[in-house]
Amino acid sequence: MQSVGNKILDQEVRKYISAHLNTDLHSLLLKKSPFPEVTMQEIVQQIKGRQVAQKKFPFLLKEGIIFPPQLSLEQSSSEKTAFYKSELLKGKKFIDLTSGFGIDAYYLSKNFSEITLVEQNTELLEIVEHNWTVLGKKATFINQKLEDFLSQNKETFDLMYLDPARRDNNKNKVFLLEDLSPNILEIQEKLLSISGEVVIKLSPLIDLKYLVSTLPNIFRIDIIALKNEVKEVVVFLSHQQSAEINCHCVNLESGEETFTFTFGDEENAHADFDEPENFIYIPNNSMLKAGVFNLISKRFGLKKLHSNTHLYTSHQRISHFPGRVLEAEVIDAKQIKKKSQFNIISKNYPLKPEEIKKKYGLKDGGENYLIFTQSKKGKIIIKSV
Repeated sequence: MQSVGNKILDQEVRKYISAHLNTDLHSLLLKKSPFPEVTMQEIVQQIKGRQVAQKKFPFLLKEGIIFPPQLSLEQSSSEKTAFYKSELLKGKKFIDLTSGFGIDAYYLSKNFSEITLVEQNTELLEIVEHNWTVLGKKATFINQKLEDFLSQNKETFDLMYLDPARRDNNKNKVFLLEDLSPNILEIQEKLLSISGEVVIKLSPLIDLKYLVSTLPNIFRIDIIALKNEVKEVVVFLSHQQSAEINCHCVNLESGEETFTFTFGDEENAHADFDEPENFIYIPNNSMLKAGVFNLISKRFGLKKLHSNTHLYTSHQRISHFPGRVLEAEVIDAKQIKKKSQFNIISKNYPLKPEEIKKKYGLKDGGENYLIFTQSKKGKIIIKSV
């Protein structure tokens, strides 16, 4: 990578990259590179990297930074989620066993004095080492398979972090811990024998009850959403088994408070039901992922519309609800005018939003909402006012 990196960093090459940041990449790939020692594929890789960084990790938009192939960019955490995790953790010795492009490692290591990054992809690790030098950050970089490192390692750490690969050899997505690479179930005891705390980033689609049943040392689970899209489920393990697992639903970049609960809280909660009143409450997706449907009703004093409809209602508006709150009324389908513009929500309803738009001749978007759902009495349509 060193020679390729030097060529990519050549001033004329960097000028060319900067001048083509908004150029169509497919058309650019059809052109011949103006530089004999740098391919157009390498140039496009850097342009794509800068485009991704603008949205995902803008702290890397610095002169001299080199970006890896697109797959590594896609698999990296965002700057926002990495920063959130970094605020939770501190100690002396930190190790990332699957460092990848190093976004999580960069932020998580901020509160540690000794940092080790393990990555089996030689070129990717060299890129990270180069970038960290540009950023003025020091670490020990180990180019080795995780399994080999664990078998040879003699050190202990305060914090160990992993982001296991979530695709099998056929590039299909996998969600069970035993299907990940590495197999978390096989190595969990080994990890805890050399680190006081182990933090594992997992797919947003993984089942929480499955996690609790297979990882006995969990003491915390964070469900992290960014702009209401669940991005990560993060589990925290320690030597000591916890009687209660603390769960945190987080929605970054939306201003809502973190919703904290235990699984016992949800099991002991009872939901009350009612027909729609003046206000409708739509919980954040991190809370829906957590499955705290009865607890939402209990904790906020809200009525649920239906056991399978995760919408809530109240006569008076409540404050500090972690989700969307709409002043609304129930309407008849005959009141819906064709070509009207609405944000369509379908929950526990036989038609999907696209089918609803087609049936009623509606346009998507705008400031108003139409919610197609069910209450205890049957199918209803709710309109924001």
